[in-house]
Amino acid sequence: MTERKIFAGARVRRLRRGRGLTQAAMAEALAISASYLNLLERNQRPLTAALMLKFADAFDIDPRLLAADAPGGGAEAMRRRLSDPMFADLEIDRTEIDEWLAAAPAGVEAFARAFDRMGGGGETAADDPVAPVRREIERWRNHFADLDVAAETLADELRLGAGDLYGAIAERLRVRHQLGLRILPVDVMPDRLRRLDLHARQLQLSEVLDPASRTFQAAFQLGQLEAKAEIDALVTGAGFADRAGERLFRRHLTSYFAAAVMMPYGRFLRACEATGYDIELMQRRFGAGYEMVAHRLTTLSRVGARGLPFFMLRIDRAGQASKRYAGASAAPLVEAGPYCPLWPLAQAFDRAGETVTALVMPEDGSRWFTLARAVRPQTRSPGGVRAEFVVGLGVAAELAPALVQARGRDLTMAATPIGLGCRRCTRPDCPQRSEPPAGMTLLFNERERGLTPFLFAGD
Repeated sequence: MTERKIFAGARVRRLRRGRGLTQAAMAEALAISASYLNLLERNQRPLTAALMLKFADAFDIDPRLLAADAPGGGAEAMRRRLSDPMFADLEIDRTEIDEWLAAAPAGVEAFARAFDRMGGGGETAADDPVAPVRREIERWRNHFADLDVAAETLADELRLGAGDLYGAIAERLRVRHQLGLRILPVDVMPDRLRRLDLHARQLQLSEVLDPASRTFQAAFQLGQLEAKAEIDALVTGAGFADRAGERLFRRHLTSYFAAAVMMPYGRFLRACEATGYDIELMQRRFGAGYEMVAHRLTTLSRVGARGLPFFMLRIDRAGQASKRYAGASAAPLVEAGPYCPLWPLAQAFDRAGETVTALVMPEDGSRWFTLARAVRPQTRSPGGVRAEFVVGLGVAAELAPALVQARGRDLTMAATPIGLGCRRCTRPDCPQRSEPPAGMTLLFNERERGLTPFLFAGD
């Protein structure tokens, strides 16, 4: 996989103007031509590593400032926002977005923050702590390099002590942190999966957890204790406005660390590439659950050692998403919901133990190979209600031949046209449509009846 190109025109221009320099003067300081600097500022040339070092040396700056994420998360993130039906009549194309990013980066960032704060479609999200956390995870593409390095180091230490990871974690908690580990019956701990009892110096886990989940919860506790500095730095850097956002993000980062201890980056990526990303085999090899492995697949963005760029969703039977990670995929499908019934994610609910595959194409013309599998967490309410979800994974169709699940599949065949939910879908004559698209003018003809009761301008 090639490395991401860095277009830093706005940041270079801001640096130059802040120092009161002309393009000619800055170009001279960098030993490049003024015309090349002009191309850099207009995002017509990427910023090379060598040139970043020249900037650092000439202007005494941290080169990471030039490599920071683009305003609004970049062109793909802005394209997803502008795909909202309220902008459908504007027909904003990719070129206009690129020009906007180059000409008015602060304006782009302001729009993105306002749009996200309003929850996308105009519904206020000022009290929603999840939206800023999702935005921060997306900003990092769900890859936290410092946590991966710390987790790999810890995993290697634990492997030296014992072949049984759960036992090694329990021993480390006991010896280094004076915490015992105890499994409690469900009638003693009916509404909790994990509890830290500082008075008894015990980490208490529910008996309803399977072995993979017990290891994960023990590793989670270890992450709270041994990755605190790395996690604190990430949470502080996010700059959340409220404590709820901070705590949600901290929980995500600690879960990330726990999964990285169970599935260390280097070993996991090598295993994925050797097996064709065989998720069931990864479960057995690393002692993890299906959902754990699926989530881990979205994090493989280490510089110089990237995996396939997967996205992941977790939906319920109503099509509502409780987890969604775009990772490095830039997939528009993660922004959907409730999900298009033509996308056979929900079929997995009725095919327990099977992986449902599909080749789908949203309205932007991109093609995606997707996998879906039903999962049932061990948790249950005291009343006996059991949770049930489908975990969906996807990768760009042109990359899918690397997957064991795609072997023997003709990936050049016609893909199933899908939308991003009826309110965001402008496909005409869809017999499955249950609502008209937002922002479209409805049309009525008493002498005709189409495939859908909702005809709209543009049909």
